[in-house]
Amino acid sequence: MRLNIGCGLDVRPGWVNLDCVDYGGNTVADLTRYPWPFPDSHFDEVLASHILEHLPNFNAVVTEIWRVCKPDALVVVRVPFFLSTKYYSEPDHRTPFGIRSFDNYEDVHGRSLRFYERWKLGHRTNYQSPARFRVEDKRFHVSNFALLRWTGFLLNLEPVMYERFLATWFTPEEVWFRLRVSKDVKASNPAPVTTTKPS
Repeated sequence: MRLNIGCGLDVRPGWVNLDCVDYGGNTVADLTRYPWPFPDSHFDEVLASHILEHLPNFNAVVTEIWRVCKPDALVVVRVPFFLSTKYYSEPDHRTPFGIRSFDNYEDVHGRSLRFYERWKLGHRTNYQSPARFRVEDKRFHVSNFALLRWTGFLLNLEPVMYERFLATWFTPEEVWFRLRVSKDVKASNPAPVTTTKPS
């Protein structure tokens, strides 16, 4: 079972294609109202390509993705980098994304942390969401143009440091994440996730 969130015209055969508009062959649902029309632990794979930046409540949608996924399900996310024209030139974009956007939901058990990641051992602003993901990969996608694409290797040697010090000089277009759902790790005292739209 594979879920394509915000499919648009990319209606994929063999997938459950979900969007708020009927593009023909997709499931129609309001992506800002939870729960989505799927049971818990239902999907083996989720694709969210250029949809999360359109949704107003990041914590709610991340928690919902986690809910509908099976343990160890693959989640692929592609979003515009917040400094890119792909982000700020689209008036409908609501949530900015950077290389650390999933840090508050990262399952860090069993891996060593770099010096700039040690804050993850303390309080994280995930509103006590139970959602946790192992981050298999996070990287910048510089451009689809061949002349610029090769520079992605350099940016992704240390993407966190690049974002912190150099991203305003040479700006990548997108951020790509490859995540695995963790359901054997629970947040302490999880509280209900707010699912109402902000006023």
